[in-house]
Amino acid sequence: MLTVILGLTGALTYGGADFFGGLAARRSSTLLTTTGVALVGLVGLAITAIFIPAISSADAWIYGGASGLAGAIGIGLLYGSLAIGPMSILSPATAFISAIVPVSVGISQGEGGGLGFFIALALALIAVILVGFVPEAGAVRPQPIGLLMAAGSGTFIGLTIVLIDASPGDSGLIPLLANRIVSSTALLIAAAFVVLYRSARQRSPRLPGLSELMPVWHMIAIAGVLDVLANVVVLYGLRLGDLSVVSVLVALYPAGTILLAGVVLRERIAPIQWAGLVLALGASALLAS
Repeated sequence: MLTVILGLTGALTYGGADFFGGLAARRSSTLLTTTGVALVGLVGLAITAIFIPAISSADAWIYGGASGLAGAIGIGLLYGSLAIGPMSILSPATAFISAIVPVSVGISQGEGGGLGFFIALALALIAVILVGFVPEAGAVRPQPIGLLMAAGSGTFIGLTIVLIDASPGDSGLIPLLANRIVSSTALLIAAAFVVLYRSARQRSPRLPGLSELMPVWHMIAIAGVLDVLANVVVLYGLRLGDLSVVSVLVALYPAGTILLAGVVLRERIAPIQWAGLVLALGASALLAS
């Protein structure tokens, strides 16, 4: 029961972080927003880690760092695939694969509690697809390169959870800290390349300045804090429960985003997404029983 609560809490909190990060990116620079959220998360994790007992070990730092690298690659491929489109197909496909990878690893390690367990997992995976579906007018058949990038993205994002789960249970927040150090470094390097590329393409490039962050700094801070909270919740969910259960619930993170968008921005939630939310609740109840 506690594992299911932590998994759902992590999913909704991740979704909330995406919502506020997305709002900030709309009103400012995507590059600066993403970097700002990552750095806020890094500082937040570093401060939180001070108060949580931990035993530092090579495994904690290696598994955490590897998960950060996998996550950075996964997010990069995700953005690339969504840029190619159509989002209505590639977004839920990525979410589904990101859940399948750790679920498969968990089951191969002997997780599972009978027929009811596997039925609940199957329902949760279907819910992941439905919740992540983005209604898109005039969507076309995805290109092979887009599908490959979506598959790669889902694989690396799923691998991130597997690697975090493999870290020592007595390592506190060290794996998350290592994860964020590596992913933030990768992001800063990527940002530097983007800036250099823009500079080379334009004689007088207009680079994003800190002034653009001033109107949205509070959104970036909220997104960073929610991201830290989600990471911590998911980490302890993995340590207390099954990898397969936590990972499939975490893959429902779009639920938090669409619910906040519906409440705050009055955006319409598609019937297929409502169906996914209802199915997710049913699957969660079965997993908790």
